[in-house]
Amino acid sequence: MNGSKLNKLKSLFVTCVPLLLLAGCAETQQFKTVEQICLPDMGKHETIQIAEDVLAKMHFTIDKADAESGFIRTRPLAGAQFFEFWRSDNVGAFNFNYANLHCIRRIVELYITQQDGQLCIDCDVNTQRLNLPEHQVTSSARAYELFSQSSSLKQELKLHPKQKSGMAWVNMGKDPRLETKILKWIEEQITNQQKEKGL
Repeated sequence: MNGSKLNKLKSLFVTCVPLLLLAGCAETQQFKTVEQICLPDMGKHETIQIAEDVLAKMHFTIDKADAESGFIRTRPLAGAQFFEFWRSDNVGAFNFNYANLHCIRRIVELYITQQDGQLCIDCDVNTQRLNLPEHQVTSSARAYELFSQSSSLKQELKLHPKQKSGMAWVNMGKDPRLETKILKWIEEQITNQQKEKGL
């Protein structure tokens, strides 16, 4: 690659990076989180069915659903990678980048309650990151063993016994963007169903 092409690539990079950062800032300022939705009461059983359908479309698997108490919890779902364009669990640039740089998973919990003739839905999305302790290496020539029992010829994720015992999922807090997306999608589905029934 000659010097002029390299300079063009550098200038393109220097121009694009600030624009991407500004887009990320603008996205943060424009996004409004939703903590709860309240809709006309259509019954817990029907609402839970709609909520389960929405979570299934987002590739979450239901771990527990109790219609009497109005509670749904999903199994942990690994964060979508950049090539999984069909998935929608990474909401916003930060969450997209975070899921591609770290091994994360999310657990969704929905709480459905009846209040003053309305059905209110709360959503909690707990994000966890895998903590994989480093393995002590004795020389720079064995750096390939830092995270696994790989050899210099073949790289594979085969953990050392001490690493396995120290491996843990660390709680990273809530994901308000995904909570908002789930609640809005459930609200849209319930509204559409009520329109179809003429309510």
